[in-house]
Amino acid sequence: MTVFARRARAAAGRMHPELSLVSYTLLGHLEESGGCRATDLAAHYALDKSTVSRQVAALERAGLIERRPDPADQRVHLLHLTQAGRHILAQVTESRRVAFRERLAQWPAEDLTRFAEYLVRYNAWPGPGRQD
Repeated sequence: MTVFARRARAAAGRMHPELSLVSYTLLGHLEESGGCRATDLAAHYALDKSTVSRQVAALERAGLIERRPDPADQRVHLLHLTQAGRHILAQVTESRRVAFRERLAQWPAEDLTRFAEYLVRYNAWPGPGRQD
């Protein structure tokens, strides 16, 4: 698992030098959610608020995300992808898909099916002491 994580971080850096694996993950979440608060990101990924704050600040400086007032509560700001953020996220996502296709191209279908089942099972674990 350590090797897997190291390779994922290295691959993210090769795909876009300004986009760490954490940044990519946060951008993906913002795209899926249609925007959310930084505290929502921290809670969702079980990250410290200061870690998310640093990542958000870097993504804002790079012009990949922007803050907008929450229509339901003007005191709150939601994070949204900018057009540049959508573009880079799409580029990196496509690069990742190409890399996965290349890496798995020679695997037999039954191995791919088993691998996919294991990934679903692994990702479904709610965490220690949780019953979700």
